[in-house]
Parts: sequence; structure tokens; C-alpha cells
Amino acid sequence: MENKKFNFKENTAQALLDSRLRKNLKFAMGAMIQKRRAVFSNAQELEKLRVLGNSIRRRALSKLPELLEKLENKCTENGIIVHWAETTNQACEIVLEIMQKHKADKLVKGKSMVSEEMHLNKFLEQHGIEAIETDLGEFIIQLAGETPSHIIVPAIHKNKDEISKLFHEKIPGTPYTEEVEELNAIARKTLRKMFYEGHVGLSGVNMAAAETGTLCLVENEGNGRMCTTVPPVHIAVMGLEKVVEKLEDIPPLIRLLTGSATGQLITTYVNMITSPRKAGEKDGPKEIHLVILDNGRSKILADPQLRQTLQCIRCGTCLNHCPVYTRIGGHAYGFVYPGPIGKILTPQMEGLEKAGAMTTASSLCNACEEVCPVKIPIPELIRRLRNESYDLNGTVQGHGYKKHFMETAAWKAWELVNRIPALNAASTKMAGLFGHMLPKAGPLKEWTHTRTKPVFAQKSLHETVKEQGVAHE
Repeated sequence: MENKKFNFKENTAQALLDSRLRKNLKFAMGAMIQKRRAVFSNAQELEKLRVLGNSIRRRALSKLPELLEKLENKCTENGIIVHWAETTNQACEIVLEIMQKHKADKLVKGKSMVSEEMHLNKFLEQHGIEAIETDLGEFIIQLAGETPSHIIVPAIHKNKDEISKLFHEKIPGTPYTEEVEELNAIARKTLRKMFYEGHVGLSGVNMAAAETGTLCLVENEGNGRMCTTVPPVHIAVMGLEKVVEKLEDIPPLIRLLTGSATGQLITTYVNMITSPRKAGEKDGPKEIHLVILDNGRSKILADPQLRQTLQCIRCGTCLNHCPVYTRIGGHAYGFVYPGPIGKILTPQMEGLEKAGAMTTASSLCNACEEVCPVKIPIPELIRRLRNESYDLNGTVQGHGYKKHFMETAAWKAWELVNRIPALNAASTKMAGLFGHMLPKAGPLKEWTHTRTKPVFAQKSLHETVKEQGVAHE
């Protein structure tokens, strides 16, 4: 858990009071939604592509153990050293061991949500190693001492003025400027020096083809290519669900990923990494390591319904269209993965007792499911996790953590009232006569915080029908 004092309700209330945050998010999300609409203007073509993407991801998950074994064999055959990590701590230890083996004290990083999941920067810092974020958004939030607030656009919660001030205060010798071109030039100049100084480069993996042992990495800034080619050692980290069966599975997924994430037909850079530098080649790392992380994914895979969570290609479009995320931003969620995908992924990884509150941040409007490029039924999975929060016989870690004696007793009473007609009639009559006297206490106090107190009818439906009959019978 990233925040030991995680209080989702309090975080949400604070975020809603931040008018600047809401203004920044409204501006950014509006632009991203428009770009996606423009690139996917043909609804029929988009639906065909979504069906194809869904089938590719489902096929890969259905044979995941076999594909992972094949990926390891092909990567090893290609000269890539493969490591397996069951936990994030094990993954961090593997990265540290590689760094220490090469006597490296600087790591240049491309964007990687798995490394955020590992809390790698903090871990390496504790061992005297500096991890430098080179993606512009990640670089900005690293300067600010923050975590990403969006899967694709980590600094989306900040506006130009905030970034200008940050650069001026945190980068030595930097004059204050609000010119975007000048800000980009400052970042480029600062980061370029770091690429030369980095002893090891680290990147994420968008997709890995088991058929050929190819690691695919898409990006727009070129920093990913710098991290994977300039330092003599490259470490790639990926969740085990990122594998696909064939090389031909990658193009449609890239089309869905880039169109959904940034509204682009294709990103500026698509890196296909198959091996370390070969004899006669002039660039590329001399050594490549692939760290494959589980961190609860095997358990998710074992459940036929919940495994659909692992279809995610991390495009972030469900965040952009979520009426909750677009008002509170990513930091309120308290964990690495925010928004709709975070609501179903994080509780399964961290346990419902720790992160189950995230599932309450949804109106179940289905917007996330309608835009998901690989058709993950997010609302259905949210409902499943909500149910498991009360179910002592559930399968998700932390199941039943919300079950309470008073609620159980209330539902038992409700069942009894509806089983015995006389008791039902008596209780209905009592509700009509004395329901208005119910004190606003306990659950009713919470419920009426944003709602009008319910008013019971003086007569039951049965009595009304008996008196008036049924019109248009």
C-alpha cells in the first residue's frame, strides 16, 4: 500500500475542494476525449478492432503459462536474460543485484507502471542508487516529489504555470519561463546529460511476443529508445499478463492502445527489442534483462471472471471517461493504478480490506466498459468485488471485510418480514404511521447526508389497489 493512512473518503473530499485540480483535469480530459473520437470516427471499424483486440488478449490469457514458457525460451535463445519475480520486493532485489553487479549507481528510466507498482525508485534510493525518470511527465512529478496521477499522462493534474514554477525552483540555474518550447528545451537539455551518465537503462514492456521473444515498447518522446540503447545494460520489467502469442497480434493492439491513449494512429516511436547488440552493430545495449513480475496476477488469472482484468493494455481511456476520476484525479485513489481499471485491479492485488473502498467510487454508468479497447466488463467486475466485500465465502483476498452484525441482522429481519404475510402487513402499517419519526442516526444519517429522507406512504400498495382497483387491467 502506497499510503499507510489511506482514507478514500477523505482523499475524495479534499480533491473536490481543489478547484485548480478540477480545472486542470477538465481541460486535459476534454482534449483527450476529442482526440480519441477523431481517430476512431468510424464506429463500425472501431467495434471490429475491439472484438479483435478482445480475442487476442483472451487467447493469450487462456494459454498464459505455455506462452510465458515459450517467451522465456525464445528470449534466452536471443540472448536476453530472463528473471521471474513473485513479489514486487523480489523484482526490486533483481534490479538491485544487476545494478550492483555492474557497479552502477545511476539508473535512467523510461515510463513503466510496473516499476511504479514495485516502488522501485524509493527502494533503489535506500541502497544508494539514483533512479532518474526521463519521460517528461514522470520527470515533472519526480521533481515535485509526487507519484503519477494517470496511467498514460502522469502529470496531467498540473498546468503550465505549475510546471514553470517547478522547473525554476528545482532545476539549478533555470530562469522562470511559461513558454512551452522553452520548457521543453530545458527538460531536453537536463535529461540529455543524464542519458550519458546513466549506467543502466530501465523500461517497461507494452507487449511481448512469445513466438519470437520480442519486447515491444511504444512511446512518443524518444526517451524510451535512449534508455534502451544508450546505457550498456537494459532492464525491462513487465507484468506476466503482457505476453501475446504471435508477432502479428501486436499491430492491432498498438492501434487500439495509441488511439485510445493519446488519439494517435501510431506513436512516434515503436521499439521492437529482440536481442542485445550483435557483433558489427553500432548501438544497443550489450546486456538485456527481462524481469517478469507476478504480484498476485496468477491468482487473478485462476478466476475465469476476474481474469478479464488482465486483458488491460494500460491505455488509460477508462480514466479519461470516468465521471469520478475526472473530478478527483489519480492521487485520491491512494494506489498506483487509479480510475476504473484501478478499482478492479488494485483490490485484487492488495486485498479488499486494504483497497476495497476504491470499488465504491463508481456510479456504474458503464462509460468505462463502452470505451475499453479490449472490452473489459469493468462495471460487472466492480459489482463482483463489492459483493465479495460482504461475502465471507468469497475468493478475493480480504473478502467479507465489510460484513457487519447489524447489517446481517437487518437483512434477516427483512427476509422474515417478507416470508410472513401478517408480519409484512403489520410492518408496512407501522412504517406508514411512524416512519417519519425515524431518527437520522447510523446508516440513515450517512444515507441522508446527500439525499432526502424517505417518506413512507400512509397506505400500502395492496390497500390502495383494494380501494381503487387497477385501471387498465
